[in-house]
Amino acid sequence: MAQVGIFVGTVYGNALMVAEEAETILTEQGHQVKLFEEGTFESWQFYRHHIVLVITSTTGQGNLPDSIVPLFQAVKDQVGYQPELRYGIIALGDSSYEHFCGGGHTFDNLLQEQGAVRIGELLEIDAQEHPEPELIAGPWVEKWAGLIGD
Repeated sequence: MAQVGIFVGTVYGNALMVAEEAETILTEQGHQVKLFEEGTFESWQFYRHHIVLVITSTTGQGNLPDSIVPLFQAVKDQVGYQPELRYGIIALGDSSYEHFCGGGHTFDNLLQEQGAVRIGELLEIDAQEHPEPELIAGPWVEKWAGLIGD
């Protein structure tokens, strides 16, 4: 089965809760999973040859949470082209703000620019509609797990 690195950007813990649920689902399906609350560039470099799942909330004006900004900057500044990367994105946000799910879209845009291949669609979870985001993410992760293969 696949090796999956889950990289989390969270402020209040919702993205981490979603990531822990994703870790459980992927592990139950036989994948080797490692969760990174504050992922390092070194861990990214390993998983870019496997599979990455980015789960991030959004802060302020559509920004990434502080916990994932150093990783984002390192990927942006040091990686360049990475067509071997296969990844998924779960973006958490609040639709009452102008830049809904901006953190997830920012990370997705960077990876697309770098030639990475997104598996499945980006999942947006709206805090206005879904106060328990893990309930929305669970079915998406189950489907996504089937798309990542070995």
